Amino acid sequence: MFVLITGAAGGLGRAFAVDCARRGYDLLLTDINASGLELLEKGLTSRYPVRVLTKPCDLTDDKDVDALFQYAGAHNVRFEMLLNIAGVDFEGGFFERSTESILKIVRLNVEATLRITHKVLKHRIENKRFYLVFVSSLASFYPMPLKATYAASKSFLREFACALGQELKPLGVSVLTLCPGGLPTTPEALSGIAAQGFWGEVTTNRLEKVTRRTISRILKGYSIYIPGFINSAFRFAGAVVPKQLIARLLYARWNGAQEQWLKVS
Repeated sequence: MFVLITGAAGGLGRAFAVDCARRGYDLLLTDINASGLELLEKGLTSRYPVRVLTKPCDLTDDKDVDALFQYAGAHNVRFEMLLNIAGVDFEGGFFERSTESILKIVRLNVEATLRITHKVLKHRIENKRFYLVFVSSLASFYPMPLKATYAASKSFLREFACALGQELKPLGVSVLTLCPGGLPTTPEALSGIAAQGFWGEVTTNRLEKVTRRTISRILKGYSIYIPGFINSAFRFAGAVVPKQLIARLLYARWNGAQEQWLKVS
């Protein structure tokens, strides 16, 4: 199996790359971080007998994405799985953020994800099962004051993936949406988890466990995966509580946590 992973040099993308390599899958890894890709390629090829190709790419740039698929074609690569990992968020309320940072969330989380997904479906192996994973978030189920743009972008991905899965089923394409809580991917993420205290800790998931179970579930035909019992309980509780009340409660939670987080950072 040949797998394309976006955002591969980061914490979650890197963990997915390791899990796929351990399973014996060949990989094309892309990220805007060229040096991170190089280090990851060396680490994987030294440990696993798999083919690993890397190509730096700005997924928000049409020309860069075209060059990525030209690179794949030049190496005779046809894909059987896409892991859409690349995404971004910026801390701080909507009014406090710059216009550019707000739009970057939408460009990368939504626009770039749709662009790469549309292109990779044309580079899949025809008449063979194809697996497509979107990384959404537990935040996608709620109106999230102080993270409004990020949560809305992830909600779009979750809804889009659900519809796309039904649409592409006759073509042999399986679609799964991963909706994790906190993930210890970067020092900033760890600071954010710590700032939330108890609730940050209990809603956080181990990367290795999340990646392993995500791949296992997509291979079995699951359409959504919410890691952790508590996160699943929050998701169902959120479905019956009025949206305005959820927004009020989440604002109270995030306002204090974000103030502490931004003060420390």
